[in-house]
Amino acid sequence: MIASATIAAATATAADARMPEAILLQDVDKLGERGTIVDVSKGYLRNYLVPRKLAQPATPGALEAAKAHMEATERAKEEAASRAEENAALLTKTVLTIPQQAGDDGRLFGSVTSQDIVDAIREARGVRVDKRKVHLDEPIRNVGTHMVVVEIADGVTATVKTMVVASD
Repeated sequence: MIASATIAAATATAADARMPEAILLQDVDKLGERGTIVDVSKGYLRNYLVPRKLAQPATPGALEAAKAHMEATERAKEEAASRAEENAALLTKTVLTIPQQAGDDGRLFGSVTSQDIVDAIREARGVRVDKRKVHLDEPIRNVGTHMVVVEIADGVTATVKTMVVASD
């Protein structure tokens, strides 16, 4: 009878050792990223991670919630990537016309900046782009057709044909 109790206790501790101890609520150096299920000692979890709100104990309910959250995050990333691809395809087909005052020689009195291009994209297609994502080596200072590279998302770019015309 004592031997079977000892075996049951040893089996229970072996099962406890395999069970994840914590779900990370934030990125922790040398441990993992947010949402990762990690094995840590009970003392480290209780005395360091939980008081600093870096992790929570890995209960069955918390594991299910973390799994659902990870799936929802993955779906959101996939949807954002597909939207970025669609916007890039739309912007590649777009021709922007930006009127600016210019002299007889075709030189602009001002210049066409990244913000002007962002405003033209928003007006033409309704796509919001950050002006820091418009790649211009220098502002456009001459009338003519220019190809402007716009970064829609990480790794997704579109080349927008931009025509700068002299306004009356």
